[in-house]
Amino acid sequence: MDLNTLRQFLAVARLEHLSRAADELRVAQPSLSRSIARLESELGTALFDRAGRLRLNQAGALFRDHVERALGELEAGRRAVAEVGGEGFGTVRLASETFLTVTGPLAAFKRAHPSVEVELHQLTAAEMARGLRAQDVDLCVASQPLPADGLETARLLDEQVWLVTPLGHPLADRTCVRVAELADQPFVTTRKGHWQRRLLDRLFAAEDLTPRIVCEGDEPSAVADLIQAGLGVGLIPDMARGAALNLPAAWVAVDSPDCRRVLTLHWGADSRMSNAARLMRTLLLDWNWARGEPSGHS
Repeated sequence: MDLNTLRQFLAVARLEHLSRAADELRVAQPSLSRSIARLESELGTALFDRAGRLRLNQAGALFRDHVERALGELEAGRRAVAEVGGEGFGTVRLASETFLTVTGPLAAFKRAHPSVEVELHQLTAAEMARGLRAQDVDLCVASQPLPADGLETARLLDEQVWLVTPLGHPLADRTCVRVAELADQPFVTTRKGHWQRRLLDRLFAAEDLTPRIVCEGDEPSAVADLIQAGLGVGLIPDMARGAALNLPAAWVAVDSPDCRRVLTLHWGADSRMSNAARLMRTLLLDWNWARGEPSGHS
């Protein structure tokens, strides 16, 4: 089995769809099908269930985890050799659910280390876990737990999450609202897999309710703009209040101790971290996330 076949397998395993994987890899679907079939023949077992929709089976999931780790080690080795070869601090690969969360630290990092190249990846929690396991990313700033073992984690911020409504909304003049009072409200939120949606579903499930969702998307930072446009109400973290001071909207407290966001930094415990990634990790750990500035800044 060669590296190209293993990378093709990972794409099919992630998408569980041959034609979409072929499009992503820019190969013909029959050629991709033959590669997967040869791999299964070499391993002596099927990696996918093909009854109806293509599904990764138990053997396929086990093999995927090993392939991700193996390719991750090869990439870590390549980057280590590049650093020894005199290419400086190299590149740091940072993932976050939304770039708005990391804009301030990134600006400070680039001022301090202008020669370091930064790669940004916008990923869900599940994608972050896979990226760290495969060493496709170095650091992840997440707003929910990552489903993966062998990760180091540090808490960056524990903050309140607000209900934000358009001005003139019946709840706009309230200082606090109960979840049960939101049963009929139209919610603007993110798709499943993002932390806002997970929080919204959890708050409503605790009251045996289901939120009424009128708009959902993949960009968390767009929620505030859609609320301003009058599409509905939504959950916005306290960190965003500073960036939204001119936003014509009302911020209302939710009467639930669980209506909070915990921002965490994750990295692979057994990965060989580059110098660039170490520099970025230090800055992120030292950053004053509540104030949006370096720690000790006056």
